Amino acid sequence: MKRLNKTFFAFLLALLPMMAMAQIDGEFIKPRPGKFLLQNATVVTITKGVLNNTSVLVEDGKIKEIGANISASDAEVIDCTGKFIYPGMIDSGTKLGLVEVSSVPETVDYAEIGNFSPNMQALTAVNPNSVAIPVTRVSGVTTVLTVPAGGLFPGTAALINLNGYTPDQMYAGFKGIVMNFPSSGRRGRFDRRSDDDIKKANEKALKEANDLWDNAKSYASMAADGAELEYYPEMEQFAKATTGELPLLIEVNAAADIQAAIKWVEGKDAKVIFTGVSEGWRVADEIAKAGIPVLTGPIQALPTRESDRYDTPYANAGKMAKAGVKVAIRTNGQENVRNLPFFAAFAAAYGMGKEEAWKAVTINPAEIFGLADQYGSVETGKVANLIVADGDPFETKTNIMHVFIDGYRMPLSNRQIRLYQEFLDRSPGLKMN
Repeated sequence: MKRLNKTFFAFLLALLPMMAMAQIDGEFIKPRPGKFLLQNATVVTITKGVLNNTSVLVEDGKIKEIGANISASDAEVIDCTGKFIYPGMIDSGTKLGLVEVSSVPETVDYAEIGNFSPNMQALTAVNPNSVAIPVTRVSGVTTVLTVPAGGLFPGTAALINLNGYTPDQMYAGFKGIVMNFPSSGRRGRFDRRSDDDIKKANEKALKEANDLWDNAKSYASMAADGAELEYYPEMEQFAKATTGELPLLIEVNAAADIQAAIKWVEGKDAKVIFTGVSEGWRVADEIAKAGIPVLTGPIQALPTRESDRYDTPYANAGKMAKAGVKVAIRTNGQENVRNLPFFAAFAAAYGMGKEEAWKAVTINPAEIFGLADQYGSVETGKVANLIVADGDPFETKTNIMHVFIDGYRMPLSNRQIRLYQEFLDRSPGLKMN
C-alpha cells in the first residue's frame, strides 16, 4: 500500500545476518514439497471423530488417503507413533504480515488515510518474509485472516496460508470487505465528549454508511445494466458487498451497537459476518436469531465494563456458541498470533468445551469463509494443512513436531528459536580482558 523508502531497505539489510543464521539450523531450512506418509498416529479429524493407529498420506498438496494400512513405497515416511495429527489452526482475525515493527512506520501497512477505502487490499500489503510468520507456524497456526484497520470502510481482508514467496501464493481463497460499525459509546476513558456530541457523531457516521451503501447499490445496478461508468475503484469494490459477491465483515463490540448492527443489515442483500463482538454474550440470542456468524476475540482480554466479572472475555465465545451462534476465534494480533491455541484453551475452560473450541479454530472458520470443502478438518481430498503434536496443542507443555501447509513440510525454526539456541549454552562464554 505504501511506497517503501530507504529507511526500510536499511532495516531489511540489518536483518540479513539473522536470516542467514537459518542456514545452519535443523535438517532443512526451507518449506519442502513431497509425498509424505504420516504413520500410526491418533488422528483428530474434528468432523469425523478420533481415529486411533491411523496413517495419513499427503500428496500433491492434498490429503490423499486416511487409513490403518496405507502403503506408499515412494513416500517419505514419518513415524507418528504416540503422536496426534490435527488440522492446522485458523486465526480468524489478525494483522499478521501487515506489521513488522510497530515503532517503524515504514513496516506498518494495515491502514490508509480516509474513511472510505474498501478497494485497499490487505493481500497486496502482506509481507511473506515477516519474521512473525514462522513464529506463528511453530505453534500450529497454518492459516490466518489478515485484516486492514482505519476508517468506516478501511479495506478488504484476505485469508492467507503461512507459506509462500508472494502474497498470491499465500492466498487461501477468501476475501471480505471490512466495516467498522459506528460506535454509540465513548472511545475510552479519555473521551471527554458530551453525550449529545457522541450521539450526533454516531448519527452522522450511520448516515454516511447508509449513503455509501445506497450509492454502491446504484453503482452495481448500473454496472449490471452495462452502463459506462467513470473510474471509481472504491465504489466498484464496495458494490461487491451490496450484491453478496464479497462478504461484509462488520467490526462491532458493545451490546447496543450489536443490536443496531443487526437492525442495520436487515433487508440488505449482503453476506454478513460480525467480528470482535466482545459483548456478544449479552445479546447472544439475538445474534443467533439473525443467523449471523461471529469471529470473536481476543479471548485473553480485560472486561469491557468495570462491573463485569474478570472472566467475562474468556466465557464470551462459549456463551454465544451455546446460544446457537456459529463462532470462530481470533487473536486480533500482530506478532502474537502464535497464542491462538491458548486463546482457544481459555474459551474451552470457561464454558465452551474442548470440542467446540477446536471447531472454533478449524472447521467453523472454514465454514464461515465458505471453504469447508478445503480446510478445517482432516479429511480425504482437503488441502494438507496439518500439524503433528505430542499432545493437545491447547496445553502449553505440548510440542508441535511437524507442520504441513499446502502439503509442504515446514521447517520448525524461527528467529526466537534461533536466538534461544544461540544463548542456551554460552559456557565458557566470552572472557573480558
